[in-house]
Amino acid sequence: MRSEIEYIPATMKIVHIYQENWECRTCRKEERAYLKQAKIDSPLLQHSMASASSVAWTMYQKYVNHIPLYRQEKDWQNLGMEIKRSTLSNWILKTTEEWLNKMVLRLHENLLKDNYLHADETPVQVMNEDSRKNTTKSYMWVYTTGSYSDKQIRIFEYRSGRAGANAADFLDGYTGFLHTDGYKGYGKVKGITRYLCWSHARRYFLEALPKDMKSVDATLPKQGLGYCNRLFEIEKKLKDLPPEDRKKQRLKLEKPVLEAFWSWVDLNINRVLAKSKIGQALQYVKNQQSGLMTYLEDGNCEISNNLAENSIRPFTVL
Repeated sequence: MRSEIEYIPATMKIVHIYQENWECRTCRKEERAYLKQAKIDSPLLQHSMASASSVAWTMYQKYVNHIPLYRQEKDWQNLGMEIKRSTLSNWILKTTEEWLNKMVLRLHENLLKDNYLHADETPVQVMNEDSRKNTTKSYMWVYTTGSYSDKQIRIFEYRSGRAGANAADFLDGYTGFLHTDGYKGYGKVKGITRYLCWSHARRYFLEALPKDMKSVDATLPKQGLGYCNRLFEIEKKLKDLPPEDRKKQRLKLEKPVLEAFWSWVDLNINRVLAKSKIGQALQYVKNQQSGLMTYLEDGNCEISNNLAENSIRPFTVL
């Protein structure tokens, strides 16, 4: 006996939709309404051959699989259908305008009702924008509910810049916890409790490690990394606990680790060169100490902002 994986390629077909009319001749003679028209579903887009499945596939290929429209155009040709990339682009734009924008607005409303949000941003390069050079940086922002939320919402928003006013505008009226990295722009968001990412702090120590791990210069980065790793090891054991129990266990198990870590930071921060990688790592965590401790206040807060970072990472690898 053996098993094989069989791949069945996708198929494409044109569906002709007819709408029938019925006439009652007796009603016509009696000068009453005599025509009856069969009900059919409205088209996704007026005066277009686009269907929900064809547009959904186009969007999935572009935004999930990152297949540009000129390559999708060739795929349609291989299936026997001549569809220009400009048509595919119009499908996306018109469907977004007429259907999806309403959904995004509703998701935005529900997102702001949650008490625990994550946010991140990353540069993207956009070609042929009006009045902007192709080398000008634009930014994709992501806002998401936390891992413990019963409503998993991710909203991506394109903006031409990285100003903190972009986050303040999107989160206007929000008053809960906001998990971010150390970017100062999020300070523009008023009325929130902001807390910071330990994965980001850990990355500073990881990047400070020299190539020769046996080097004396590796001692401090390894120690800093060890404190961070210990926190994440404890978090793994607490992830399935109810929020209140998680908070109690964090104070019991993680707070002593954190107190030892901050004592270690204070002891070593003036012993290293400020511009060295380990110096930058120590200075970063010292500057962000308050924000890095805030997650202890609520069991629904998370230790890292990986949720948002992982959501937006595909934009950085295109």
